[in-house]
Amino acid sequence: MIGNWRVAHFGARFGRAGRSVLRSPAPVTYGLIALCCLIFLLGPAAGLNPAYGSGDGLLAAQRAYFHRWGVVPADLFEGAPRAALTPATALFVHGSWVHLLGNMLFLYVFGVMAEERMGRLQFTLFYLGCGYLALLGYAAANDDSTQSLVGASGAISAVLGAFLFLFPGARVTSLLPFLLFLPLRFPAWVVLPFWAALQWVAAGRAHQGPGVAYLAHLVGFGVGFGYAWARFGRRTRVSAAPAPAPEGENQP
Repeated sequence: MIGNWRVAHFGARFGRAGRSVLRSPAPVTYGLIALCCLIFLLGPAAGLNPAYGSGDGLLAAQRAYFHRWGVVPADLFEGAPRAALTPATALFVHGSWVHLLGNMLFLYVFGVMAEERMGRLQFTLFYLGCGYLALLGYAAANDDSTQSLVGASGAISAVLGAFLFLFPGARVTSLLPFLLFLPLRFPAWVVLPFWAALQWVAAGRAHQGPGVAYLAHLVGFGVGFGYAWARFGRRTRVSAAPAPAPEGENQP
């Protein structure tokens, strides 16, 4: 799950082009959100499917499910064809309600405009490809780990990286724990690099085992930003005018 920042509201003015972006149905973004939610609800992590039982049986089913569909670095580099697919399947599996909802809110906030700029097919390939590389990078750095890694964080981090390049002036409202969760509005070029810096610090303190894969966030963010830079270049970047303060706030 992408943590540290709780993005609650997004607003930006880009003139006529921006209004078109904000009205976009973004079918790929919404489809990814719906698919992740559906897979979670049907799987054992939600605790709603009676087929997986309860108590110790449910916990065992969750471990087996994550091991099957998640990335297990030690298995990935043994050369098994099935394991080679897990960096893709893991993008649609989440470990808890908080994990799912946090990721999906970030994808909703930043994915719509990135999809509009890239186009549906390119955004789909970008999301899947960068997400695969993010989890592969994490696995390569922890190649002896037997812990399974699941979640869309790597792919969504790539969306954040691309968003930073494409819309650096877009205003993002964030709730900061060390400022008593007061909603404050900052441009993306302030919020997203700071978020990436927090991931860097956290990755340096992380130990092998269950937890947040901060390294996957960093790899995804870097790959996403690099792709946007290489594909679109400076001439396609959009600078946002300051947007009026929002009337209400919500959680990422």
